[in-house]
Amino acid sequence: MSPARAHRLVVDLASTSKNWSLPEWGQEKLLERSPEGWDVHMVRASTKSDGDGGGRASEEVLEAVRDAEVYFGFGVSESVFAAAPGLRWVHSAAAGVGSALFPAMRQSNVLLTNSAGIMGDTIAEHVVGGVIYLLRSMDIAVAQQREARWDKSPFVEPDSTVREVSECTVLVVGTGGIGQGVATRFTAMGATCVGVRRRPGRGAPPGFARVVGLDALDEELPGADVIVLCAPLTGETDGLLDARRLDCLHRGAIVVNVARGALLDEHALALRLQAGRIRGAVLDVFQHEPLDGASPLWALSQVLLTPHVAAVSPRRFWERALELFLDNWARYRAGESLRNLVDKDAGY
Repeated sequence: MSPARAHRLVVDLASTSKNWSLPEWGQEKLLERSPEGWDVHMVRASTKSDGDGGGRASEEVLEAVRDAEVYFGFGVSESVFAAAPGLRWVHSAAAGVGSALFPAMRQSNVLLTNSAGIMGDTIAEHVVGGVIYLLRSMDIAVAQQREARWDKSPFVEPDSTVREVSECTVLVVGTGGIGQGVATRFTAMGATCVGVRRRPGRGAPPGFARVVGLDALDEELPGADVIVLCAPLTGETDGLLDARRLDCLHRGAIVVNVARGALLDEHALALRLQAGRIRGAVLDVFQHEPLDGASPLWALSQVLLTPHVAAVSPRRFWERALELFLDNWARYRAGESLRNLVDKDAGY
């Protein structure tokens, strides 16, 4: 009698960006925790980790997944999915899953889990840092420093933009791991945090004074001192903060986007920033990446612009990411429900 065929896990995490590549200690941990009857293939060929992942697949991974039951990568491409007829579960090291929700995946029984929440603390700290930068008018200080100019007037005049966190109402669109991380930090500093979530009937998660549905967003905008976009990109959130809604914000408002560029009308935002209609913006994601060198956002001193790096945490990310995967792997083998299971219809 021939021996039973081993279950196969394919790990495709050799990112071209070294901060996102699974470190050697992580590979060793996966192999050490591999149960009897499982074959773990560590793909050596490089892969893309930007955005949702799911880019062009290497020949190595296409060959490796032919017998795969589980695939652990940055999203999953259509070519990898098509090459793996025995696939039963895909786990993504990314939080977004837009590129993985192609028709074949949606129509299949393959389980899809993501890493939403893993980056919540890191991105929340990025948000808080950027907002405080503008609340304390550090953008003005940086401009003065470059000019070797000593001028207290922008800080002490009646129209000064300097504020404390505790004066602010922070409107957080998306109350998942990132949104909760943002809210708990701002609340601890005295701000009032209002959440916008798809199902407000589920109540207010930690850090939020209250929550509302997307249908109440327009009512909340005029009272928001800070609006933070950290919701997944879906049909409901695409183009969410458009020109009309930007005009609902007061002149001292700060706009933050750490979700996906498509949630925000960047052109409309730039026009309002140039006209002084909005205080400033903290932007880590854009409609097209890299951001076009001709974009007016580059030249606006009241914009803190980072190249989609809010989630970077070289020392902590993989600790949390592997804990999630290993827990889910044990659940999968035991036939239990998985954490971070993606609703393919909802898009997250």
